[in-house]
Amino acid sequence: MKQILDFLPLLVFFAVYKFYDIFLASGALVAASAVQIALIYLLYKRVEKQHLITFALVAVFGTLTMVLRDDTFIKWKVTIVQFLFAGALLIAELMNKSLLKAMLGKEMPLPNNVWRRAALAWVVFFVASGVLNLYIAFNLSQEAWVNFKVFGLMGMTLVYTLLTILYLYRHLPKDFKPEDKAD
Repeated sequence: MKQILDFLPLLVFFAVYKFYDIFLASGALVAASAVQIALIYLLYKRVEKQHLITFALVAVFGTLTMVLRDDTFIKWKVTIVQFLFAGALLIAELMNKSLLKAMLGKEMPLPNNVWRRAALAWVVFFVASGVLNLYIAFNLSQEAWVNFKVFGLMGMTLVYTLLTILYLYRHLPKDFKPEDKAD
């Protein structure tokens, strides 16, 4: 259910864009993101920081896109979110705190250097995808950018997530069993 909620605003954005235009789609993205936050809170009684940060940026950049009738703002939002995630991961690593380990460490007992490499790899991924977004946004058509934003970034993130999981599992202790995590 939570994964469906994560993609709800993106799917609403895409559908409205296909039937109307980027400006109405940006407004729909803001509204769908607000609904997403409300549903997450109703279902889980808490909202993660990443959702709040993303919502704040969607609200600002989506509103600017609608009011000023300039798609530059919504195109930059994607890169800013990617760079913020990269920055958060990098700063945490520089402070010897792993955000990945904080999220998954109870599930997967791994050495700190494995968590560090995975986090730094995600920093590279977020920076690269943010730069790629800018290139596509300002060198290709608006439709190409929307398709990249909805399908390209989602696909890239899914593949990178799967690669990260494979990397982490490869470094699990040989005697680790998933039921061990409950101990």
